[in-house]
Amino acid sequence: MLTAQPRPTSLISGAVKHQVLAGKSCWFRPRVSGRRAVVRAVISSGDSKAAGVGTADKKTVGASSSSSSGGVNVRAVITIRKKMKERLTDKIEDQWESIINGIGRGILIQLISEAIDPGTNSGKSVESFVRGWLPKVSNSPYVVEYGVDLLVPRDFGQPGAIVVTNFHDKEFFLMEIVVHGFSNGPIFFRADTWIHSRKDNPESRIVFKNQACLPSQTPPGIKDLRDEDLVSLRGSGEGERELHERVYDYDIYNDLGNPDKGGGGDLVRPVLGTEERPYPRRCRTGRPPTISDPNTETRIEKPNPVYVPRDETFEEIKQRTFSAGRLRALFHNLIPLMVATLASSDVPFTNFSDIDKLYNDGVVLEEQDQKETKRQQVVANVLNQIFNLGDKLLKYDVPAIIRSDRFAWLRDNEFARQALAGVNPVNIELLKELPITSKLDPAIYGPPESAITRELIAKELNGVSVEEAIKQKKLFILDYHDMLLPFIEKMNALPDRKAYASRTIFYYADTGLLRPIVIELSLPPTPSSPRNKRIFTHGHDATTHWIWKLAKAHVCSNDAGVHQLVNHWLKTHASMEPYIIATHRQLSSMHPVYKLLHPHMRYTMEINALARQNLISGGGVIEVCFSPGKYAMEISSAAYKSLWRFDMEALPADLLRRGMGVEDPTVPGGVKLVIEDYPYAADGLLIWSAIKELVESYVEHYYYEPDSISLDVELQAWWNEIKNEGHYDKRNETWWPNLKTQDDLSGILSTMIWTASSQHAAINFGQYPFGGYPPNRPTLMRKLIPREGNKGNGRPRYLINALCR
Repeated sequence: MLTAQPRPTSLISGAVKHQVLAGKSCWFRPRVSGRRAVVRAVISSGDSKAAGVGTADKKTVGASSSSSSGGVNVRAVITIRKKMKERLTDKIEDQWESIINGIGRGILIQLISEAIDPGTNSGKSVESFVRGWLPKVSNSPYVVEYGVDLLVPRDFGQPGAIVVTNFHDKEFFLMEIVVHGFSNGPIFFRADTWIHSRKDNPESRIVFKNQACLPSQTPPGIKDLRDEDLVSLRGSGEGERELHERVYDYDIYNDLGNPDKGGGGDLVRPVLGTEERPYPRRCRTGRPPTISDPNTETRIEKPNPVYVPRDETFEEIKQRTFSAGRLRALFHNLIPLMVATLASSDVPFTNFSDIDKLYNDGVVLEEQDQKETKRQQVVANVLNQIFNLGDKLLKYDVPAIIRSDRFAWLRDNEFARQALAGVNPVNIELLKELPITSKLDPAIYGPPESAITRELIAKELNGVSVEEAIKQKKLFILDYHDMLLPFIEKMNALPDRKAYASRTIFYYADTGLLRPIVIELSLPPTPSSPRNKRIFTHGHDATTHWIWKLAKAHVCSNDAGVHQLVNHWLKTHASMEPYIIATHRQLSSMHPVYKLLHPHMRYTMEINALARQNLISGGGVIEVCFSPGKYAMEISSAAYKSLWRFDMEALPADLLRRGMGVEDPTVPGGVKLVIEDYPYAADGLLIWSAIKELVESYVEHYYYEPDSISLDVELQAWWNEIKNEGHYDKRNETWWPNLKTQDDLSGILSTMIWTASSQHAAINFGQYPFGGYPPNRPTLMRKLIPREGNKGNGRPRYLINALCR
């Protein structure tokens, strides 16, 4: 799952380009209609790059050419992007659209003034159809430009919005409109939006001038349009959404299961977003309920798309990049499954060299296997997008973790390093006191005290006392005990899955190296074993040596699951979606906060919808590949209930909470790290500081008046909706920040931007480099650790069978 940024545009080159175009006479004179189109819906890009271009004022237009009637001729240049991969029918339709535009019946634009027309009590307006038999081709073969001439009264004032009506039979992608001929130079209306056909929706669309303004600063001529835009984006909350719509609304996670499919209820999944299983809200699709369960929404299966608002869908380039990248990152544990299914051997891995062959030599597929692959659409797509697939060769890229050292993953120092600099460097905490105790109900889960004692730790400290190690901040813990233990019994009842709840203690030596010293693996208590905990430490004989590595593998498997279900999906995807929905519902695209947030939120809703369809759904990739199986999203919900807090999602607050830093106002981010060589935190604090500095400056620029934040009706509605609707199950928590001052707003926005950008990057883009080699980060384990004396106990063959079967 990826979140990407839109490509920045150059406004300078755009301005120069359109000044040149404005001087050309390659378009027909428009035929101006006397009627004004009914305005029902409004849209604008969130691109803040051009903020300030075409400053609004009360000047009249400056005549580049005047008509005999006293009006002024202005020209609008409309930039449209065509599809990159077109079918023959699309090309024929494009030719037909060119004809329709040529005769002036395809696209109607209406220029709306910031000034009020006393006769209509709304913004002054002029309109014209796009005309021109052949559009001008830009530097890109997929981008075309049309021109529209308009006759504007001299008292028209400055334009603030443009209404666009699409009379074609299909939608088109409007990149921008630039208006030339006004006294202060070209005026930019950045769009980056799909304009639906009137055939699908009779409402027109509006693009606002690319200039940010608060609600109280909205020019009178476009104030009603600003309000009506938001009403349109919110929708009615009823009916099933259509793919061309751009309605943002909330719903619970009731579309993960499919009770109508399969026998025995294998795909029945609980609803998330209830009192029992709280969760953030997702985008509402309005699909009907299933036949078997009225509380579960019917599912849309691939290749059919799940609804997201039209402008949240991927562009064509992003679609291809995402399709390959997300599968490569997440499907690494399917190696054994793929090879077992497609290769000639029924037992794919007998030693680690067999795994290495996947990257070095590839696996030869039998002829019959290839035919079977073609018949299985899902497998075929996976193979085409992940592997370098020739006629008979299945081959992976070499992951970074084994590229220079095949055995680095086996070593303790690498195991510890990845807790600080791997794909999941956000769970390690300072061990502040002993004994370690659980917060779970002892009546159900047994005695709360950990089996990790002072004596066990002391044996691994080379003469340093435990008290001194704690005082000097030398002991750290990776603790997944309370998160996982309530689910272990159910997980271990699933076929080919065995897991423990784990705790791992690390010691930070004076040499500057972190190393694991004790691992505790726990199972739920039984009548015969009320304290079902096992302790593992370093050993020197062969058996103890390999059992220690088995214990580390179980820890890595837990870490991989928590990383994916909690730190990645929950915290940087699911929890972000309410921010995105509220931003579109409550903040006009003219609002400075909308413009600041929009680039960081782009594509997230589409990624989340695809995840609900294929990754986190019943029988999806996460359930197939990770230890929790069908209980995966219940664990994610439990983590949201017990762990997620908005005020702890900021990097400095998180580091302080985990004890990985102490407050120090003299360093970036105001946090001094306990371990200096903590790359995620050290680099992250520099990035956090840059984000915070930018946001603070931005907020000060727009909210310079006293009480301007408290009086911003859109902003207050936005924050209230995030708390009370988007995160409904957390609405009564006392830790939600207030929103009254510049510092309040800066902190909230910095946290959102950090989460969507840097935090997501830190825990997303290392998935294949670290996880592409399954022994380094096994996403599930198939065997428990054998007791001493068992045959085959602790040998490498047992380890690889536990990892890969």
